[in-house]
Amino acid sequence: MVESLKENYGDDLRVIYRHFPLKSIHDKAQITAEAAEAAGAQGKFWEMHDILFEKQQQWSSQPVEKMVDILTGYAEEIGVPDADRFRQELENGTYTAQIDQAYQAALDAGLNGTPSFAVNGVMFPSQAFGLSYQGLDIFIKLMKLRDRWYSQPEQVIQPDKQYIATIQTEKGDIVIELFADTAPVNVNSFVFLAQQGWYRGVTFHRVLPGFVAQGGDPTGTGVGFPGYRCGDEITPEHTFDQPGMVSLANSGPNTNGSQFFITYDAVPQLNANFTIIGRVIEGMDVAESLTPRDPQQTPDAPPGDKIIDIQIEVKE
Repeated sequence: MVESLKENYGDDLRVIYRHFPLKSIHDKAQITAEAAEAAGAQGKFWEMHDILFEKQQQWSSQPVEKMVDILTGYAEEIGVPDADRFRQELENGTYTAQIDQAYQAALDAGLNGTPSFAVNGVMFPSQAFGLSYQGLDIFIKLMKLRDRWYSQPEQVIQPDKQYIATIQTEKGDIVIELFADTAPVNVNSFVFLAQQGWYRGVTFHRVLPGFVAQGGDPTGTGVGFPGYRCGDEITPEHTFDQPGMVSLANSGPNTNGSQFFITYDAVPQLNANFTIIGRVIEGMDVAESLTPRDPQQTPDAPPGDKIIDIQIEVKE
């Protein structure tokens, strides 16, 4: 899993390993962690790491008293240059304090098991994302997006004016009349992000024919947001009674961010749950030509159709 991430991210990803020997339940966790450090002192950390996992079934049932001999044999097998030095460091407890410190640091960080991951200092919530390549990939993308986050946007529109948004895509333009009068906060956010270039190069990551086309997430995963949330502005004046309604996606009440969707049909089941910020007035055929894509069914599908830019103009 980690090797696949390294291959995917290249020089953008640096893996830093930290020990967390679960000493309370594994009587050989301490000595094997020290063995990895002793091998690492001679340039063979990962080789020792790998052979310990490979042969865990063999050594895990052995008495602790035999572990120095067993580990020295592994050191010789992986080509540690000075096996005598390796043995001596284990017998002398050269790395005991270092492993104890790592153990305490893991406890202080609130870790309760292995493997655990932190990305840019933020703990990976494995229960929410799943301990998998896909889960880690999504979380890494979300952490990278933090560099582009904003606080609540400044006021860039006047609610009493009419605004037109032109979504320039690889397939053509989609022109939207924005409802600044009924959704001033969320339209302001959408316009602000468009002016900041947030949507440039972003894809339509979720396109379900007969339902919606969704975009606005730079991670392309459906979890990205701009660093802030906007409250709902739901009004009976606008409903999902026809194709081409444009709404902000959310993950619950008052969680509007940068993601938006365009409806392909009347979808009254969405009424009262989503903030409608506009409607398509031109280019519905372009919206309907977007490449179908369902990340829940095919998370490794090719990227969706790209948004080149979103241009905003005031309608006089």
